[in-house]
Amino acid sequence: MQFDDDLIACAEAVQKGDADRFQSVMAAPVQARPFLFALYAFNLELSRAPWASQESMIAEMRVQWWRDVGAEIAEQRPVRRHFVATPLGRLLPAAAASCIDAMAEARRWDIYRDPHTDEAAFDAYIDATSGGLMWMAAAGLGRAEESVVRDFAYGAGVARYLAAIPELEAQHRVPLLDGSPDDVRALAAKARVRLRAARRRRADISPEARPALFAGWQADAILAQAEREPQRVAEGALGLSEFRKRSSLLLRSTFGRW
Repeated sequence: MQFDDDLIACAEAVQKGDADRFQSVMAAPVQARPFLFALYAFNLELSRAPWASQESMIAEMRVQWWRDVGAEIAEQRPVRRHFVATPLGRLLPAAAASCIDAMAEARRWDIYRDPHTDEAAFDAYIDATSGGLMWMAAAGLGRAEESVVRDFAYGAGVARYLAAIPELEAQHRVPLLDGSPDDVRALAAKARVRLRAARRRRADISPEARPALFAGWQADAILAQAEREPQRVAEGALGLSEFRKRSSLLLRSTFGRW
């Protein structure tokens, strides 16, 4: 598919607002990029919606707007005109679009300042946001086993979440149930277990769908940092050097190993 003005705008939005996912798309085959850019631009729009206003009603309306877009795609109805919604409606399979409802519901947590009620609620949040996004990406590209994708997405989602904790706390959110070093260490270890479980089942992800998982290429290294040195989370010191990020992604994309 050729890049029209909408897709160019999607790619530019991802490049500016989600540099790591932008790099993962550029490591994917050319034919996969239009869909991934549209999907990741949608994720940016939805994830920003809760923070668009200090008025919870306005934030709720913005989240609902994207929920309605998801329903239009899932029900194969005409999709409202928008530089992200329009290409997403063309490229996202209707069956996969049903994930958007759960993603939008999970993002309502971001509007308010209440902590997650328990571990199950936290896991459900990660699964709906990271898991739903990665599953839509995989389902839109090729054959993939959903449970494998969601295991990998859980690890990738926790890694991103831990890296975002200083910003969440600056916004007066309560990101973790406990937040102690032991709690951080246990969460990182749990996420790594699910990453390893997914990787043991690599054969269940077709070559066509593998680029959907490239977005989690840094997850294991970040989680290992958090498990080994949990104080890095509060310090905002999780992450890889730019050289290591790029070289690791190059190797994974070259050999198709996520």
